[in-house]
Amino acid sequence: MPFKKKNNIPYIILAVLLALLIIFYSIRLYSIQIANRTKYSTMAKGSVSTRTAILKAPRGEILDRYGRQIAINRDGYNVVFSKAYVKDDLNDVILSLIDLFNKSGVKYIDKLPISNTAPYTFTDNDDSKKVISTLGLAKYATAENCYNQLVKKFKIENYNETEQRAIMGVRYGMLISDFSISYPYTFAEDIPADLMRKICESGFALSGVTVDVVPFRQYVDTTLAVNLIGTVAPIFEEDWETGAKYKEKGYQYNDKVGKGGIEEYAEEYLHGTDGEITYYLDSNGAIIESKVTKEPIPGKTVMLTLDKRIQKTAQDSLSNTIRQIRSEGSPVVAGAAVVTDVKTGGVICGANYPTYDVSTFSENYEELSKDPSLPLTNRAFQGVYPVGSSIKPAVATAAMENGKYTIGETITCVRTYRYFNDYQPNCMHTHGPLDLKHALSYSCNYFFFELGKRVGATTLTKYFKDYGLGVKTGVEVDDSSGILVEPDGDGLGGDTLQMSIGQLNAFTPLQLSNYIGTFSNGGTHYKVTLVDKIVSYDLKKTEKDNKPTVLNTIKMSEETKNAIKEGMLSVTEDGTGSRMFSTYGIKLGGKTGTSQSDKGADHSIFVAFAPYDNPQIAVSVVLEHGDNGAAAMLIARNIFDEYFFSTANDTSETQPTTVIK
Repeated sequence: MPFKKKNNIPYIILAVLLALLIIFYSIRLYSIQIANRTKYSTMAKGSVSTRTAILKAPRGEILDRYGRQIAINRDGYNVVFSKAYVKDDLNDVILSLIDLFNKSGVKYIDKLPISNTAPYTFTDNDDSKKVISTLGLAKYATAENCYNQLVKKFKIENYNETEQRAIMGVRYGMLISDFSISYPYTFAEDIPADLMRKICESGFALSGVTVDVVPFRQYVDTTLAVNLIGTVAPIFEEDWETGAKYKEKGYQYNDKVGKGGIEEYAEEYLHGTDGEITYYLDSNGAIIESKVTKEPIPGKTVMLTLDKRIQKTAQDSLSNTIRQIRSEGSPVVAGAAVVTDVKTGGVICGANYPTYDVSTFSENYEELSKDPSLPLTNRAFQGVYPVGSSIKPAVATAAMENGKYTIGETITCVRTYRYFNDYQPNCMHTHGPLDLKHALSYSCNYFFFELGKRVGATTLTKYFKDYGLGVKTGVEVDDSSGILVEPDGDGLGGDTLQMSIGQLNAFTPLQLSNYIGTFSNGGTHYKVTLVDKIVSYDLKKTEKDNKPTVLNTIKMSEETKNAIKEGMLSVTEDGTGSRMFSTYGIKLGGKTGTSQSDKGADHSIFVAFAPYDNPQIAVSVVLEHGDNGAAAMLIARNIFDEYFFSTANDTSETQPTTVIK
């Protein structure tokens, strides 16, 4: 009988499994009886307690329409007191830490509104009320009274006055921010790397002090669209429990939130969901273990309709042009330029001059707020101007669609319009017989006095509204509704003539661009928007797609549209805009405008759409007291150059970065 080899494989497998089981239980036994003996011994006695602390979530980022960075995050170092780990005298630890900061010349947070030296006085009247209330003193308590009370409260009688004031500045901040195991206290933000290393090296003398790596807001270009983007800043005292009700929404007292612009509008998306770390404490309050029990979730990313390249071009062109013509004697003081997508209402750029640098906004705020040139004003969205002859395409629409003007009809300009006895305005020239095309090309006021009189103020006002003039645009950040005079009864008499040439009413550059976009696309009036979509932090999932919203549609026949377009083309080829665009690389429709101001020289305005045959964008440029239209047209031309002819790479752009603290 042949020998049969025995199969040992099942026994080998069983042996391996048994060995693994023995190893697992040995490790578990070591963990329970040796490595974590205190924890499990305490747990067995039923005396373990827990505390949770917050892990900050990164703020969502802001990108342009092509995904190029505008507002992003970068890691920085915060010095934080964690009460769970404070073992030594807290006052001594604070003094040691302050000494390190003073030697390094780095500031730390001190929210106590009392002067640093005697005689002690309040440095802020509003904040002084909070100190008095927090300490339970009478309303008439002085800074000296508060100082003495704080000395007693924090038991710092044995320190000298300089040390006392330093300690109480920190302890007061801890007091009003509910310093506890659940609420660590931030002593300083975004410290230099060399100071971070010194603190880490001094850890034995700084019990309870940690250096946390936290996300900080960073603006890739600190001058780009600052009026539209906004910034982040600590929650104002008055907003903590009222107003935005941040406390009810789960914010922490020392959180930073959006202030102005998209940062404020999209706060609910940009603000992430904080995580948690749980501390396990024994009956003596000593920490047994800590672990992350809830991972932080970053905020959403906001993708804008803005194009960084176009925005930068518009800002630079405004700045360079205005400074140049001022040096040549022009009275111009400021300006704005807006570009919108005629097929969606998306804002491609909203530029202002003068403007400011958001990286120095806080320290320069008082100076900026007093500057007579108003650099903090978003003129593109909030500046209100009589728009001059740029209104004429809207007047022509109303006249033609209501049967008050027939294509081919001529009106003879004799310069002085004499229909009303009490108001007989003049045209700039005596043009003679003109049809619509040439009336637009030469910007004949007499022609449009007649159209306005035929149409009437009530109908004109309706069309202005339908074009989005004199009403809020719906854009996500603050904008002005402008000034739109409402007719009463039979109208406004001679004032109707002023309305017909862009006086009396006043509109914003944003409204002008959207109006020209509405005309050029055939009458579809879109809600203006700065937000393209909201996506996940990693850009992989669309959370909210901001589809174009149609507010209304202006009835406009092809004949009406084409007749007005031909007139606007003639403006750029052989009319008032020909000196800038007669030999331009593409055809475009435009309209110049000069509007009177009762505070100085006339305003200069230029509006346009391009390309002529298939409009994509609409542009408006307003120069405050610009006096003539050449400079406004130059700025528009620079924008068109960048949009249609630039060879810049949309995806490889890099720019210097500046940190916002």
